Amino acid sequence: MQSSDTQPQAGRFVDFHSAASTCSPSRASLLTGRLGIRNGVTHNFAVASVGGLPLNETTLAAVLKEAGYITAVIGKWHLGHSGLYHPNFRGFDYYFGIPYSHDMGCTDTPGYNLPPCLACPRHSAATSSHGRDCYTKVALPLFENITIIQQPVNLTGLAAEYAEKATQFIQRASESGRPFFLYLALAHMHVPLVLAQPPSSSSFPEPYRASLREMDALVGRIKDKVDGGGKENTFLWFTGDNGPWAQKCELAGSVGPFSGAWQRQRGGSAAKQTTWEGGHRVPALAYWPGRIPANVTSAALLSTTDIFPTLVSLAKASLPPNRRFDGSDVSEILFGQSHQGHKTLFHPNSGAAGKDGEIKALRLAQYKAFYTTGGAKACDGSIGLEEHHQPPLIFNLDQDIQEQVPLDVKAGEYRAVLPAITRALTDFLQDIATDNVSTADYSHDPAATPCCNPQHIVCRCQACCSSWNREP
Repeated sequence: MQSSDTQPQAGRFVDFHSAASTCSPSRASLLTGRLGIRNGVTHNFAVASVGGLPLNETTLAAVLKEAGYITAVIGKWHLGHSGLYHPNFRGFDYYFGIPYSHDMGCTDTPGYNLPPCLACPRHSAATSSHGRDCYTKVALPLFENITIIQQPVNLTGLAAEYAEKATQFIQRASESGRPFFLYLALAHMHVPLVLAQPPSSSSFPEPYRASLREMDALVGRIKDKVDGGGKENTFLWFTGDNGPWAQKCELAGSVGPFSGAWQRQRGGSAAKQTTWEGGHRVPALAYWPGRIPANVTSAALLSTTDIFPTLVSLAKASLPPNRRFDGSDVSEILFGQSHQGHKTLFHPNSGAAGKDGEIKALRLAQYKAFYTTGGAKACDGSIGLEEHHQPPLIFNLDQDIQEQVPLDVKAGEYRAVLPAITRALTDFLQDIATDNVSTADYSHDPAATPCCNPQHIVCRCQACCSSWNREP
């Protein structure tokens, strides 16, 4: 997170984790403070999905709106777009963005992808599929509130539009004198990589770096807007929703030291869709001048599920009743008053192995235990076979951040920590069994597909007018 001229005085959190390692579940957990095993969102929603985040789940936006905040989501939603699942009915006063991932529909600016995808067809003879990973039948829509204002969306200019809408929202909220909550969900580091300006080099790694710089500049623009007025009352929290999508090779980024070496030796990737560190450990920065210590790095164990209870607490609002939360109020850690994060974190299956949403991996202090392992599709096309472990594989991350060599089951260290791991998982599952849990509707209906012009190939249309404050 960097403005054009200076490095921000932000706190950095290096043991911070997404609540899942794929799109819809991680976003649902961020906005509810609850893992998918509680909130019902265990895998991604589709273009034709009827449902979304269950309606009995209360979003962070709904809580803050009830507390007097103006709320907005700008960017990717991916928690249901049909009927009452649309963000305007989930606590957000304003919505500008795309309903799911930007590779889930064709565009006229297809960008960098592996395999490459074609632009949207313009006549029926051109609708044949160009690879199973490419969407060609329906164009990617751009929503403003409940209205599709562009289909296909112009991805080349989308980042600039997001920045403009975000700064407008902040300005209007400031003028209103009311507090605001802005959930800015960018898609820069997810293929296809589409740049406002083409990279200077034709080499494949360059588009990723260029996209990262563009995202950096956009976040910097938002920060500069906040710094221009009211920064002493405004908290910026920057993080990610999952690790790199390894099958996209050079266009996916890097897991850094979190290589999941044990899995890589057996095939498949240990990044997105897996429960290896490279799947769910994500960057995190927190910025609030005068409140969050500047240029401090924290190793406290934290999660995106903490965002919900922390912001609710800071807003002096109340958590929704009759349910339990996986996140905690970590404001004391953010403010440098404590260094004690979670003792345990639970990592749900996210597509690579096991039943989606089930807990087959967990963290206990520096130890990481796996009851099920598997590798997602890697750049070389390999997939790691699902394996079950009883007793579990246990890694000491303080000594083996690459997750390369599990502890010997006969070693004293293994025998000492196994009872605590077993007890932690047992207690967690018992807590789930007595909680108010939800079930998501994952059914499909072609009629639920966002389409502004069914008479035109790929639903192509262009709205003439839109207003930021159009009512839902």
